[in-house]
Amino acid sequence: MTELVPQPRSVVATTGEVRLTARSRLDAGAGTEGVGHWLRTVLGQSTGLPLHEGRQPGDTDGVTLRLAPGLGPEEYRLVSDRHGVLIEGGGAAGVFWGAQTLRQLLGPDAFRRAPLGRDRAWAVPYRTIEDAPRFRWRGTMLDVARHFMPKEGVLRHLDLLAAHKLNVFHFHLTDDQGWRIEIRRHPRLTEIGSWRARTKTGHRASPLWEDKPHGGYYTQDDIREIVAYAAERHITVVPEIDVPGHSQAAIAAYPELGNTDVIDTTALTVWDTWGINPNVLAPTDDTLRFYEGVFEEVLALFPSEFVHVGGDECPKDQWRRSRTAQARIRELGLADEDGLQSWFIGHFGTWLAERGRRLIGWDEILEGGLAEGAAVSSWRGYAGGIAAARAGHDVVMCPEQHVYLDHRQDAGPEEPVPIGWVRTLEDVYRFEPVPPELTPEEARHVLGTQANLWTEVMEDQPRVDYQAFPRLAAFAEVAWSALPAPPERDFAGFERRMSVHYRRLDALGVAYRPPTGPLPWQRRPGVLGRPIDGPPPSR
Repeated sequence: MTELVPQPRSVVATTGEVRLTARSRLDAGAGTEGVGHWLRTVLGQSTGLPLHEGRQPGDTDGVTLRLAPGLGPEEYRLVSDRHGVLIEGGGAAGVFWGAQTLRQLLGPDAFRRAPLGRDRAWAVPYRTIEDAPRFRWRGTMLDVARHFMPKEGVLRHLDLLAAHKLNVFHFHLTDDQGWRIEIRRHPRLTEIGSWRARTKTGHRASPLWEDKPHGGYYTQDDIREIVAYAAERHITVVPEIDVPGHSQAAIAAYPELGNTDVIDTTALTVWDTWGINPNVLAPTDDTLRFYEGVFEEVLALFPSEFVHVGGDECPKDQWRRSRTAQARIRELGLADEDGLQSWFIGHFGTWLAERGRRLIGWDEILEGGLAEGAAVSSWRGYAGGIAAARAGHDVVMCPEQHVYLDHRQDAGPEEPVPIGWVRTLEDVYRFEPVPPELTPEEARHVLGTQANLWTEVMEDQPRVDYQAFPRLAAFAEVAWSALPAPPERDFAGFERRMSVHYRRLDALGVAYRPPTGPLPWQRRPGVLGRPIDGPPPSR
């Protein structure tokens, strides 16, 4: 069972196999104990084998985990031969990714949560696999503000990321439609901001509504659990708290955060539809102090180097009409409202840097200049990422026309709630994160790449599964493997390997889109989407 996803750097096969039995043992060396605990747990569930700790003299059927200082932090070497299975990594993360490869070598049933039978033989073919990731940032963004995903679903999602060697979970926690994280000094953010009275069904032009409350939030202990669960799987959780746009849920909870000299902010509720919202934060000192308090609690929960502040889609109309905003522009000597947004973002860039963290935001934060050390999520194509890299800023490439997985997978009429351009499995497989325009020095600023899942039309976990998979498997290979140029990639070979990988997804219970199209219960007849015809812009 060597149809591996993502594709390793090197695989050498020889004849023979290691058979794991009730007497096989698992020996986790110093620094790999956490990986050993994880591997023993998941294989114990799926195989029923005890995999006792340690090795005995003469063992030829066990699994050994070791650190190997000559390897990179996420690099691993897996050797399966007459001595058993040896997984070495330059760090615990490398050993963990090697353990994920071992799980694939054991076959799809190794991904189940209970054994199918005690008489099953578990074998690892003789292989020598050497492997390392192309990028240090291999991410997925999940929007839980538009449609809330309960904690158990988030933990499951992390397991799916780990199974595909993805190592960054961008957690989009706040937006106009909901505030999803407990902030103890501002309790109304969740008491009021986490629930909306109803929800638009489909695109914002749809006449359909779900006339029942929707919402939920994560307590701080829930967040600690999610972060710890991710860390055990060598995944970094990057939180996103949106400012100064996408903030109506916060303003509904605390009306003084909005532009009170322009509109009656006390009349605002958590937004129940989709699109770009005109209600943005007021650029006042009180607003800054409020969000500094928010970020203080966020930093205590998330140890990540980066903190995402959004910064996208901030309409300036209210600031143009606001006496307070115009006075601030004059006070700061700014040219216009774009400069005011740059000042707002820059404030938090400095504030985070003083606390040893780094700001990252959507590529609109480049407008008006960006503080040293800040990074950019390039979503409006490649241009923002190219500009940022040339200016010396780090970049995560996530252009919507390539890796927004909420976009439809086919042009057929049965595709559920079709949004955006058609992005097939092959399209995602041929995505290239590093623009050829960049020099080698500039390209070093590309930290990696990320696929985004916006959930306006994904009301539950099966819908997220459908939009994410199988395309997230293709994306994972793009992020991990050293693939040739897009036209030269062996998509037929990837499809062949996917024929096995679909069985792994079946064992994991993933409601993916079948290659032949949506199943009857995956369709959403009569729900209006927003398809965009024709090919997306290449850049």
